[in-house]
Amino acid sequence: MSALKLHNAMWPGLVGKGDEEGQEPPISLERMLDLTAAAEVDGQKYDGIDYFLFLPHTNPEASDDELKGIADLIQGKGFDIGSLVAPVWPGTVGDSAMGTEEQRGKFLEAVKMACRIAKIFNEHGARKRGVIRIDSAEFGVEKWREDAAANTATIVNTFKEASTIAADHGERLAAEGEICWAGMHSWKDMLDVLEGVGMPDALGFQADLAHTYLYTLGYNAPEHALVQEGYSDEDFWPAYEKMTDALRPWTIDFHVAQNDGEVHGAGSHDKTGKHCPADDPNGKLDITRCAGYWLKDAADRGIEHICWDGCMFPNATLENADTWNTILKAMIDVRDSHGQN
Repeated sequence: MSALKLHNAMWPGLVGKGDEEGQEPPISLERMLDLTAAAEVDGQKYDGIDYFLFLPHTNPEASDDELKGIADLIQGKGFDIGSLVAPVWPGTVGDSAMGTEEQRGKFLEAVKMACRIAKIFNEHGARKRGVIRIDSAEFGVEKWREDAAANTATIVNTFKEASTIAADHGERLAAEGEICWAGMHSWKDMLDVLEGVGMPDALGFQADLAHTYLYTLGYNAPEHALVQEGYSDEDFWPAYEKMTDALRPWTIDFHVAQNDGEVHGAGSHDKTGKHCPADDPNGKLDITRCAGYWLKDAADRGIEHICWDGCMFPNATLENADTWNTILKAMIDVRDSHGQN
């Protein structure tokens, strides 16, 4: 019986950061690693990191030797590498999965790049577990709504091709359920895509506690809301169970997070579920209890680690050591309650 490993995400140092007005500068990979390495609760430290395959942390076209150097840096801080995030978005390598043939080609190229990097990390001995994360890379749902059936079909076809690429490389893709991505913006639409692809060995679901909470509220799809504002506990838990029962069989990657019921966007990132510190007084989630719904039978789905996601935290929050110790404590609680594989 092995316990789930505890990982921290590196992308909170990047997502929503930049040099535009009102943005904060990115935090380097090495600084994010050092902040993670400094965290400790009762002798427990983080076991690994999940990693975003784009600049400034990674050049996706880096040479083999450069990538091995990154792997050495990460291992040198005491960490394994887990799940990777493919650079599928416009402005990185990829483009919309429901776009033109050219755009879809860029999306698939990003998946190929991620598989190449994964292979180097795997063979170098730095990556021990995890998936490659994708989403539809189509910001917002308005364009999708113009012809929902046809656009979902296009996303499904792109994901099928991407899943075949991943399977050929011995990798699995996980689609992150997040309300800002077209065709993935509600629990029901996400399920339609997963079932449409129908390749559970190659494409699964990544559940993030903050994002999937917004699924229950039907934030971008009121017709799929499972609870209404002002709900009671008696309303919430059966609704939460309905959602997790639908998506859990597909879930192969899991993010611990907190949400205060609000949405948030920064920089080029559209409004999505707002990540909050683990002890945020406005947090709506009983993190440990909610995690149990997703982690039931986790080992049967190949889940070997859990990861914290604090996407779009202010830099001052990320630079505060208390942030990471509080998060680590929350993750230990999740693991100790639900994480003995």
